[in-house]
Amino acid sequence: MALLRRRFLAVAAGAATLATSPRIARPADYPTRPVHLIVGFPPGSGPDIVARLAAQALSTRIGQEVVVDDRPGAGGNIATEVAAKAAPDGYTLFLAVSANAINASIYKSLNVDFARDLTPVGMIVLAPFVIAVNPSFAAKSLTELIELAKAGPGAVNMATSGVGSGSHVSGELFQMMTGIKLTHVPYRGNYIPDLLGGQVPLAVSPIPQVVELIKDGRLRGLGVTGTTRSPMLPDVPAIGEVVKGYDASGWYGLCAPTGTPADIVAKLNAAIGEGLEDPTIRDRLVALGTEPRPMTPDEFGRFIAGEIAKWRKVIEFAAIKPQ
Repeated sequence: MALLRRRFLAVAAGAATLATSPRIARPADYPTRPVHLIVGFPPGSGPDIVARLAAQALSTRIGQEVVVDDRPGAGGNIATEVAAKAAPDGYTLFLAVSANAINASIYKSLNVDFARDLTPVGMIVLAPFVIAVNPSFAAKSLTELIELAKAGPGAVNMATSGVGSGSHVSGELFQMMTGIKLTHVPYRGNYIPDLLGGQVPLAVSPIPQVVELIKDGRLRGLGVTGTTRSPMLPDVPAIGEVVKGYDASGWYGLCAPTGTPADIVAKLNAAIGEGLEDPTIRDRLVALGTEPRPMTPDEFGRFIAGEIAKWRKVIEFAAIKPQ
């Protein structure tokens, strides 16, 4: 009798636990409430704009509002930690950016491991940079830039948006693959006035920041960092046309906390893929200087692993330290 009573109590306790535990959502009933998309950069920034377009695409297709939640600070690391520690139930998503792959090697004591604690949902876009120079700069092409830099190591200054930024490591990869030495000049603010004024001859810049200046001749584009030419700058060669194998685009994609059910990840991936086929969404992304690039979760996971490995080599080569 005592044994039966103990078994009954154990079963009852288990039933109570199941009744009070959060129920893991499945595609049949997911989502039943708004989904939060965490972004590590401020409102109005490039990542925030891409996130809002992605949220619009997802909301239309999953039948629930996707709320963009900006958590800027620490180069995106604050938002990464918040997202990684959220419940893996499909109601918290994270806008992963190329900075996450860079930060994984620059910062040695992060509270979360980007590759381990977040699971890939899908790529959204690539965002290549462009090497832009003042028209008075002696080099008129990538080949001439390489020759000039080899003749005077360190004599050419290179402006970027900061130490460890995507533009910085893209410039360092260019140096690593060509054997040249440029002097890095990191800016916390806007370097465009100095580039136009000739105080700094060269910058590695997001395309939207300089595209109109290149088109009207106030700056010259020497090369875009993607594997192909940008539709926004069709006359500017891809660096890979001169430096074989070079590829250094920024990128944006969706991740979720590790442990999020695979079928929910698949549902979200299908929704974002459909969204990127929507001409309205696609055209707005292209106008931002980005290239829509849908990927499956597995493809995006392999892409992230490759990015982390690539930037680790560059960071070690250039001895980049956090500031």
